[in-house]
Amino acid sequence: MNVYESDSIPFILARVMRLHRHRVQSMIQDYEVHPGQPPLLHHLAEQDGQRQSELADKLRVKPATLTVMINRMAKTGLLERRPDPQDQRISRVYLTEKGRLMQEAVHQALREIEQVTMARISQEEKLLLRRLLLQMYENLQEPDAD
Repeated sequence: MNVYESDSIPFILARVMRLHRHRVQSMIQDYEVHPGQPPLLHHLAEQDGQRQSELADKLRVKPATLTVMINRMAKTGLLERRPDPQDQRISRVYLTEKGRLMQEAVHQALREIEQVTMARISQEEKLLLRRLLLQMYENLQEPDAD
C-alpha cells in the first residue's frame, strides 16, 4: 500500500489528527487557551505551584518552550509565577482563579470531543486501538536498525 494513498494508515491517521486538532481548537478558542496549553492547565490543576523544570519534564517540552507558554498564559491572566517560599531563586507556577475556571471549561470541552471521536466504537475496539497506537509509538521510538 502506498503511504500517499488516501486509504493508507499514515494518511488516515494524519487526517484524523488534523481534524481532531481543528475541532479542539474551535471548541477552546473562546476560553483564551491555545491548543498546546490544556496539558499545562491540567498539570497545575492536579498540583498547583510546581517548578517550571518539573512542568517541562511532565509536558516533555524544552524549558524555553515552556517559558514562552507560561508568559503567554500569564498575559491572559490564566496563571502566575511566584517565588518559592524556601528558595527565592526558584519560581513556581500557579493557576489564577480565571485559569482554574478555564481549565474546568477546557476539560469539559475535551471530554465532549473525546465522546464525539469515540462514538460508535466499542470498548473492545477502543482497547485494541489504544494498544495498536501505543505499539506504533514504541516502534517509532526504537533506534533505526542500520
